[in-house]
Amino acid sequence: MLTENGILIGKGAKEALLLPKLANRHGLICGATGTGKTVTLKVMAESFSDLGVPVFLADVKGDLAGCVTPGARTDSIDKRLSSMGYDPGKFEYKSFPVRFWDVYGEGGHPVRTTVSEMGASLLSRLLGLTDVQSGVLSIAFRVADDKGWLLTDLKDIRSMVAYITDHSSELLNQYGNITKQSAGAIQRALLQLEDAGGTAFFGEPAISLSDWMQTDEDGRGYINVFHCAKLFRSPLLYSTFMLWLLAELFEELPEVGDLEKPRLVFFFDEAHLLFNGAKGGLTEQVEQVVKLIRSKGVGVYFITQQPSDIPNPVLAQLGNRVQHALRAYTPLEQKAVKAAAKSFRVNPDFDTEEAITDLGTGEALISFLDEKGRPSVVERATVLPPQSQMGTIDDGLRRSVIYADALFGKYEDEIDNESAYELITAANEAEAEEKARAEEEARKEKEREKAEKEAAKAAAKKKAATNKAVNSIGRQIGRTLSRGLLGTLKKWF
Repeated sequence: MLTENGILIGKGAKEALLLPKLANRHGLICGATGTGKTVTLKVMAESFSDLGVPVFLADVKGDLAGCVTPGARTDSIDKRLSSMGYDPGKFEYKSFPVRFWDVYGEGGHPVRTTVSEMGASLLSRLLGLTDVQSGVLSIAFRVADDKGWLLTDLKDIRSMVAYITDHSSELLNQYGNITKQSAGAIQRALLQLEDAGGTAFFGEPAISLSDWMQTDEDGRGYINVFHCAKLFRSPLLYSTFMLWLLAELFEELPEVGDLEKPRLVFFFDEAHLLFNGAKGGLTEQVEQVVKLIRSKGVGVYFITQQPSDIPNPVLAQLGNRVQHALRAYTPLEQKAVKAAAKSFRVNPDFDTEEAITDLGTGEALISFLDEKGRPSVVERATVLPPQSQMGTIDDGLRRSVIYADALFGKYEDEIDNESAYELITAANEAEAEEKARAEEEARKEKEREKAEKEAAKAAAKKKAATNKAVNSIGRQIGRTLSRGLLGTLKKWF
């Protein structure tokens, strides 16, 4: 909830206030399942919206769509507000400006990017390629870039891999070795990605990030709800999409330095998926993006079950923290609780480690950055209830919001512009036609040569026959005259 002093998230002995000008220093919301992470996320998102800051959040379970509908007063909410010292009758329930998005175009506006925009590194991760196979895929991207061929969708990259394989001997000296085995493995992985629904993600029109950074007529930031209940069934595609989004924000947005409030706040639910199986180079890239993107005015908040789900170099960048309850039934879980407790500045009024396992649903240990950018002493607090509806909405309401949106129609119809597939197909057809013409010319030339040889052979045969006939007649005439002459002579004498 937005107040004069900042964003009020909860209250214990003191109010837990998130300072807008330090909200781009990133944050962490963690805790076991069912401890209240989603409520905290909603309270933050609503407050940023009221502040005029657009929000992007991943709706993994489908229960964040309720932001579009005012919440309803209940006994449990009244009890929570009273325990915090607030008058339940003065608490405002309201809706917020919401835009729905969905890779598959079912629960929101379609979200697409092009293969070229994603790049070889992220696509290699998505396909689960080896280092050698990733190198071949990088060659495909490099050749496409050098030729000015846009890789829009999956058929483009498949055509490109086939192209570099067919021309591997020509490309060897400039780009390196391209083996048929690696190319075949890439093609199989691309087919698997198609079967998993990846085709929907790649294409045009590609998403314009400016559409995620808008405010409504009242100056409130849009809450961009990324409906990913279906996408989440493919964790690798989900995490790769979110990583691509971070990279795009980093690359496209200009440097703005420290602002009075963020330009955009990004909530990454199930954040551990981003780092599962990630190689060192990728983790370092994420660390760099998280470290530098705050200078673009973007705050990134990771939501996960335990702080240990996030690599330490990234975790060190997360200055605003909300820790919900953790369970410690095993030695490993107990170790995680101790590590989480040590990440907070000690509050002499309670034992942090003990409090983590003792927190009730809706309670949290909260430490936000103070005016000087230092983590505040940890406070045990009850998180405010959200002002909008908790839970999902029906399909009819969702569709009505999508259809009424000013952006409706911009992304709904996919466009298949000329790209690598069409260019390579045209080149292959031209090459095939040229080859056919050359073969036809060669055939005709061969037939001409054959005809000339046969004509020459016939002429030679005819000449030989003529010579033979002449000789034969000459001999016959010679014999006849001889006999005649002799006969005559014989007759005369």
